[in-house]
Amino acid sequence: MSNKPAKLAVILSGCGNKDGAEIHESTLTLLAIHKLGSDYQCFAPDIQQHHVLNFITNEEMKETRNVLIESARIARGDILNLTQFNAKEYDALIIPGGFGVAKNLCDYAIKGDITYINEDVKTAITSMHKAGKPIGALCIAPVLLAKLIPNVTITLGDDSGTAKSAEAMGAKHKVTSHGEIIVDSANKVVTTPCYMLDARVDQIAAGAESLVKAILDFIE
Repeated sequence: MSNKPAKLAVILSGCGNKDGAEIHESTLTLLAIHKLGSDYQCFAPDIQQHHVLNFITNEEMKETRNVLIESARIARGDILNLTQFNAKEYDALIIPGGFGVAKNLCDYAIKGDITYINEDVKTAITSMHKAGKPIGALCIAPVLLAKLIPNVTITLGDDSGTAKSAEAMGAKHKVTSHGEIIVDSANKVVTTPCYMLDARVDQIAAGAESLVKAILDFIE
């Protein structure tokens, strides 16, 4: 890696694990990026959330929210519309998990398969992969890579049902435990299970930091 700090793009999917981006995974990923001497820019698509949940009752609320506006809560306002993403400007891409990935960025949570991925998300992933730049995904986010990157090797922890879905999309799955990562060197993809397991926040931090370190190892 050069003396110039690496610049990583981070795609968020809202704010809150049940209907948006997982807050611990997102913030601990951002922490790891700065802790390891690099920098980031957050992005999110300017779209309506699939739905809004009451996090105490788990009941759906009668309101609508915007994914970009909600993601801005995590990014403290320093966020760009994903339409502005340009693979040439970033050294790597990371996607934290949360049900927002499976509800807002694609339809996995609704269909049990992926029949739709937001076009800007698809473009960001495929353009980075085509450019040979590393991609990291946490928690449920690796299902996006399973759909878009042929023969990619990922982890979704020990969730056999989701693993089977990913394998049906053409991915190879490896079981992992807390804080562990899977590195697919051929595709420059790094994944970690996070809250696909019954995890503690310190275990999320360990996984996020290991993932970011492996991503930075790919950057010359």
